[in-house]
Formats: sequence, C-alpha cells, structure tokens
Amino acid sequence: MKPTILVVEDEPALITLLRYNLEKEGFRVLEAHDGEEALIVTKEEPPDLILLDWMLPLLSGLHVCRQLRRDPETREIPIILLTARGEESDKVRGLDSGADDYITKPFSPAELLARVRAVLRRADPASAAETLSFEDVTMDLVAHRVTRGERNLHLGPTEYRLLRHFLQQPGRVFSREQLLDAVWGRDVYVELRTVDVHIRRLRKSLNEGGLPDLIRTVRSAGYALDHPTA
Repeated sequence: MKPTILVVEDEPALITLLRYNLEKEGFRVLEAHDGEEALIVTKEEPPDLILLDWMLPLLSGLHVCRQLRRDPETREIPIILLTARGEESDKVRGLDSGADDYITKPFSPAELLARVRAVLRRADPASAAETLSFEDVTMDLVAHRVTRGERNLHLGPTEYRLLRHFLQQPGRVFSREQLLDAVWGRDVYVELRTVDVHIRRLRKSLNEGGLPDLIRTVRSAGYALDHPTA
C-alpha cells in the first residue's frame, strides 16, 4: 500500500509543489492548512509520516508536534519539520519538541524526498526490504524481477504494482476501490472493471503451466493473495 504523507502547510504554492513531487514518487498525500486541522486529520486518518511547517495559523508546528508526541495513538508517527529558521538553536528546539528531522527552507524536492525515505526506513525497517515473497513467488524490488519457483514472470507495469501491493499484505482482502486507490492513484479516474481485467492478466502470468491459483476472489468483496486451496 502507498505510504501516506500528511503535508501541514499554509502556503498553497508550497502545498502544490510538495503534493506533485510526493505523488510522482508514489506517495499518497493528505493536506492540513493550520495546526488545529493537522491534529484532526492525524486522528481521523493517521499518516505514515507528517511534513509539518513550523509557522502555522492557530497552533504552531512545535505545539502540534508536542501534542502528537503526548498522545499514545500518534506518538510513533514520524515528523519532519519544515521551517525558514536556520539557526542551530532553532533546530535543537525543533528536535527537542519530538521531530525526527528538520529541513530548512528553501529546499530542493530531491533533498526532501531523500529525507522522507530515510525517516520512513528508520520508522519501519521492514519497508526497506529489497525482496517480497509469498509461497513460491518472489519479487526483487531492486532488479524489478518477479519469479515463481524457477520461472521468470513477465508482468506489465500495472500487474507488477498490483502484485507488489498484494505481496505487502498477503491474506488481506482488498476491494476494487482500494486497489484502484493504491495502484492507480486516488485522483485518476478508472472504471472498476479495469481492476478485473488486470487481475485476470496477473492470474494468467502467475498460474501459467497449471500452477495453483494464489489470487482468491471474494464475492462482493474483492481480491486477496492467499494460499491455494487443496
């Protein structure tokens, strides 16, 4: 599933820039435009990481950071502070408030993305895994290669993303809507039956040669990567 990033920023132009670069790298983006909204959004839909501006309306970024760290439900969410304050004392204040990292404006999108990936890796070492596997299927994320047993599978880009999504949470049933959001993106209009078409293609590649079917269809619910039935 796509990691979700909450961008807390009151400058519309910067929000647009951050959203564009994060979504281009495969992240899902939520927005909040002041400190109070940031706390509400985080409680309603906890993100995998928060990009938090220091200078915000209503509540400052430092205040938001401290409140999130005091709440058992949000204290483990990684936070990167964004600020125009470049003094060492300000950086110390930001980190002491509970932030995991600190980026001084202006910054390049490349630096921001590198910091985001690094903080996510530290927060969830499993996400840095170079391979995913289930039963006899292995996906090499570095070489972009998929095998089942000794056979290489030749998957299209969409089938590859579908399989990767399934491999990250085997056994879980995903609705067509959830698969559309995770694989195609929330802002892309694709008909639900498109999911069925790509599932058929993925099945054909996985099961070639009469191998057991690893994709389970759950009537009126969706699909799951699961152990084949006897």
